[in-house]
Amino acid sequence: MTERKRLNFRGFLLGLAVGLVLIISFLGGGLADRLFGIKPLDFLSNKIQSSPGGNSLQQRILTEESVVVDVAEKVSPSVVTVAIQTPQRSVLEFNPFGGGFSRRVEGGNQQDIGSGFIISSDGLIVTNKHVVATAGTYKVITADDKEYSVIQINKDPSNDIAILKIEAVGLTPVTLGESTSLKVGQFVIAIGTALGEFRHTVTTGVISGLGRGITTGSSFQGFVERLDDVIQTDAAINPGNSGGPLLDSRGEVIGVNVAVAQGAQNIGFAIPISVVKEGLAQFRQTGKFASKPYLGVSYQMIGKKTALLNSVPQGAYVVEIIAGSPAESVGILVDDIITKLEDKELTEEGESLADIIATKKVGDSLKVEVWRDGETINFTAILSEFSE
Repeated sequence: MTERKRLNFRGFLLGLAVGLVLIISFLGGGLADRLFGIKPLDFLSNKIQSSPGGNSLQQRILTEESVVVDVAEKVSPSVVTVAIQTPQRSVLEFNPFGGGFSRRVEGGNQQDIGSGFIISSDGLIVTNKHVVATAGTYKVITADDKEYSVIQINKDPSNDIAILKIEAVGLTPVTLGESTSLKVGQFVIAIGTALGEFRHTVTTGVISGLGRGITTGSSFQGFVERLDDVIQTDAAINPGNSGGPLLDSRGEVIGVNVAVAQGAQNIGFAIPISVVKEGLAQFRQTGKFASKPYLGVSYQMIGKKTALLNSVPQGAYVVEIIAGSPAESVGILVDDIITKLEDKELTEEGESLADIIATKKVGDSLKVEVWRDGETINFTAILSEFSE
């Protein structure tokens, strides 16, 4: 037999052997499956799944689930609902189709309006200042549905923070974490009374941004307040979540949920817990928050384009003057444009009126330059303490 034929014959024998092995494997596997429930490919599949990368996704999902469950179980007993009962009153309504007036009673019913969290076992609760801005009787409802009357409300004039006091003992306080080293993309959990209806709603997300600035307040409050360095998150925050905790994966509070961007989805904001800690240190030492100086104007900024179109300077256009305020006492009027404070020009791109006043203390003098009907007028106002 030639060498070439010998090689072909060997190849044929090798192929025949491999074929027989495969046939026996599948026949044996089928028999094993029928008799013992064992499948040959199970070994390969199990080997893949047990490999370091094979079950990483499943492991990650299970880990995330357990983190959320653990945090919810740990912190929920420390999260409360804030409710208000407004005074009952009669309202007369005119019937446009004839028949005179009708009387309608409104108010008097208790309504959940916000969230908060316990910071001491004897009944100190942190929430947002705007949650308790309306006149009425406030109550706190704990996770076990016990109701407590709020006997004292302390508001931080510099931030949207308030501390409520209730008569209680043995409450479970939260653990305050750190917000100075947060990272974008970090996993977070929010707990609160969503929409003022669904108590202890748990939502998850990530930190979407840091160092954001948002403006709160209105002319009805007498001032415009800017909150700087707030945390942006995509964890679902709805009206009613305000005042509730934003938590890290350890269940520590890293922020106080404060606002949701109107007309947007999955954009919420929280006050960093470092800001809250500073206010709490002052409160625990003196029994009140640090005082906040104010000028007493509600204003709207005039940008460069608007100024050019209307032949007026850039600055803070005065919309309203608060009665009894430093602004009123020195003669600043509605429709004035404040162009400078302390010789610093007010522009949309530069320092704002609120920024400059924030650097002052109660009792400090403030140089104010005003444009009025084509004339420049200078005032010196003595800043007083802001009160609700």
